Amino acid sequence: MKRFLVLAAVSAVAITVSGTALAQAPQKIRLNVQSVFPTTLPLLGEAAPSVAKKVERATGGAVELKIHEPGALVPAGQAIQAASQGSVDAAFSGAGFFASVDTTFNMFSTVPFGPGAGEFLAWMYYGGGLEQAREMFGKHGIYNIPCGFIPPEASGWFRKEIKTVGDLKGLKMRFFGLGAKVMEKLGVSTQLLLPGDIFQALQLGTIDATEFSVPTADMKFGFYQVAKFYYFPGWHQQATFIDLYVHKKKWDALSDPHKAIIEQGCGDNIREAIALGEATQFKAMREMQDKHGVQIKRWSPEIMAAMEKAWNEVIAEESAKNPNFKKVFESYAKFRADYAIWREYGYLK
Repeated sequence: MKRFLVLAAVSAVAITVSGTALAQAPQKIRLNVQSVFPTTLPLLGEAAPSVAKKVERATGGAVELKIHEPGALVPAGQAIQAASQGSVDAAFSGAGFFASVDTTFNMFSTVPFGPGAGEFLAWMYYGGGLEQAREMFGKHGIYNIPCGFIPPEASGWFRKEIKTVGDLKGLKMRFFGLGAKVMEKLGVSTQLLLPGDIFQALQLGTIDATEFSVPTADMKFGFYQVAKFYYFPGWHQQATFIDLYVHKKKWDALSDPHKAIIEQGCGDNIREAIALGEATQFKAMREMQDKHGVQIKRWSPEIMAAMEKAWNEVIAEESAKNPNFKKVFESYAKFRADYAIWREYGYLK
């Protein structure tokens, strides 16, 4: 009888403790994330579900980043704006898609004739880039977290071979970021089409040429079916950040451990993207050449020089009319100037 009473008491305590634990168990946190990229798209699209899995695993399922396909919640081109307004919890996109608000936002995504991965990461994290980005996005109710990374992109798909700068004049082309302003100076009419709209526009002749991303992503969209001349190097995007943009009030409401897990997951995503990006492009390029008759071309020195000259003109113009751009670009340029001695002597040429 005594043993029975002891067991009963232990059971009662266990039930009480269990009930208390259930009562105190935190409610599951879900952030609805509107992605601008289809989740099946190599690197760009895969990054969002990748970080969602990392966060779910690290929190034991307590935090869910629910990734929505382009257009599922809001039009993809308005994803960052929607995160700013709080109509979605977060967006997965590139800062260049917010450039209609201020062209300076382009600087936090990619910079024409800019640095490679190491140098760009260095400026962003230790040269003031991220600090300035968060200051600017913060004014729009957003907390941004670098969460993906793209290695050098291709320069573009063209229906015809481009032999001179004059061959560019009059072309209609999809283009991203500050590079679009460079192309416009060379006589190209540019527009920023969303990923899902590019192929049809190229196929129908609405545009004559397009740049988009790295070879693995470009091949996924099948641009080679319409255009056979594929140009490198991607002078306009030597390295590109993709961010998670969280509505500021949503971010502030998270616990510090949950914030840390999301940021660490995004950091691991960047490491993974750099490695995967470098490991997979050559296979896609070989397949384009061997199976689809794509002619891989490199810009002539003359055309590259014309593009760089145009870029310097864009810098001067944007700096003159936009104080934000001037401030951020000067920070970026100073870091690159200081970094130059390491670039010059630290790496094989």
